[in-house]
Amino acid sequence: MEGMLRQRVTKGGVGFSVTISIVASLAFLTGNNLLFLLLACMLATLLLSNFLSRLSLAGLELDLVFPEHLSARRDVPARMKLKNEKSWMPSYSIHVSGTRGSVYSSAIYFPMIPAGTTVEETVDVHFARRGEYKENSFELRSQFPFGFTERRVRVTPRREAIVYPCLDPHPASELLLRGLEGEMLAQARGRGDDFYRIRPYGHGESARHVDWKATAHTGELQVREFAQQQEPMVEIYLDAHVGDQHLEWFEHAVDCCAFLSWELTQRGARIRFRSQNFDRQVPAEAGVYTILKFLALVEPVRIRNVVSPGSDSNLQVVVSAAPERLRGAGWSDAHVVGPRAFDNLGNAVAGADAAAVPGDARAGKDNGHRR
Repeated sequence: MEGMLRQRVTKGGVGFSVTISIVASLAFLTGNNLLFLLLACMLATLLLSNFLSRLSLAGLELDLVFPEHLSARRDVPARMKLKNEKSWMPSYSIHVSGTRGSVYSSAIYFPMIPAGTTVEETVDVHFARRGEYKENSFELRSQFPFGFTERRVRVTPRREAIVYPCLDPHPASELLLRGLEGEMLAQARGRGDDFYRIRPYGHGESARHVDWKATAHTGELQVREFAQQQEPMVEIYLDAHVGDQHLEWFEHAVDCCAFLSWELTQRGARIRFRSQNFDRQVPAEAGVYTILKFLALVEPVRIRNVVSPGSDSNLQVVVSAAPERLRGAGWSDAHVVGPRAFDNLGNAVAGADAAAVPGDARAGKDNGHRR
């Protein structure tokens, strides 16, 4: 932890300094020993205040412990630890606040930190963007003991954190998610499950699976059990090849991919997430946090290669600034999120009821639906 000490004279300190000047002038003009004694006490008080103020801020160690998983543009709780490394003297009246650009924008007050102990408080931190955070600056302030001066020291804890993209829904992302859920439900209703066995009826099971012939034969309710088939796989392809004019859109695209990946996995769907230099299947090869970590650090690339979809039976989503160049590679049936998706479609449905959006209201080939 690095520190840089600064000092500011308070209004109380200015008033005390003016009083010292007046007492000193009267003492030298009158030669009164009592005034000289009072002047000496006031100067001693000023020196003692300066010494104790510096000593109170010395030997403090600040640390901020983040949760394991962090998302951008959300307030998340973190543990702030302030340790007094002095073995014999407590620290008094310590204010801790974040500096400009810090993830902590509030302030917290510690009346006393005993010698050799660590105090903890839960605080809310806010990460404005995705990515890797290595340093966050904080400021420790104290006016102890008499408030004549305010000493400030800036500290920088060395703690790294990986911040995932924002997982909050965007109207365009929500509409795309509902479309995918509808197709997944249609596939689930349309697939034929293979017969597995007949077994006794369990409490709460649907009556449509009851095998009445076996029930009549055994005298007890029997049900037909079918072999479990896997849920359909959703293949998401993020085209990281973007030009300088689409850098802002790229950040929205990364947020969209993170939102879809998180929501689909929470619903039990299988995902294959792909990009120019990334390919993982969830849950077969990795967890959703592997995808979120990749999206936290992904940057635009100059690789122009186009990969083909893994399987025609997968539900496909393409997120690309130039979706037309991907259609020739086999992505013609994919849901497409292009440069105009977040502007046109997002604004169009921002204030509408989700259930009121008709299924055939599709604004074009790159609006977040199948074309």
